[in-house]
Amino acid sequence: MVETGNLKNEALLLLGCPQVPVQTSLALYVAHNLRKRGCRPVIAGTTAARKLMEVADPGHYYIEEMNDIDDTIDEITGKQRDYDLCFVFIHNDSGIAYAGTMAYISSARVYALIFGEHAEELAEEIEFPCEIVAAKAVHNPMPLKRRIDEVMEWAVVSKR
Repeated sequence: MVETGNLKNEALLLLGCPQVPVQTSLALYVAHNLRKRGCRPVIAGTTAARKLMEVADPGHYYIEEMNDIDDTIDEITGKQRDYDLCFVFIHNDSGIAYAGTMAYISSARVYALIFGEHAEELAEEIEFPCEIVAAKAVHNPMPLKRRIDEVMEWAVVSKR
């Protein structure tokens, strides 16, 4: 694993409530792309989001580590751990709150991945520093996947 200062070339994928179907497949897609580029993905999520990831990746091929979202925030706040990159999956106001928290407490470069019926409206609510990647995607992940592909190459390269 390549060390980058006091960070360990890790990316945090923050998953809230998995109410919108595309979240799990897009999280696995992002994890796959990160691993392919030598960056270790770590999932932090609600219990339901983590269970869906466990079922989708039973061999832990894409995700080696999954943690509770609140425990992860506590670790970062307590300066016990931090990440190079943070991808926050957002489909409602609480997702925006999580992204804002990460922008404030973490030294990671934060990417707000916004999806769902009201992706554009949610993107307009963001008033903190982050990279916004938004697309109306509910059942079909392809609109947001295309946007993720546009930023993924430079996301991993530019953090070094």
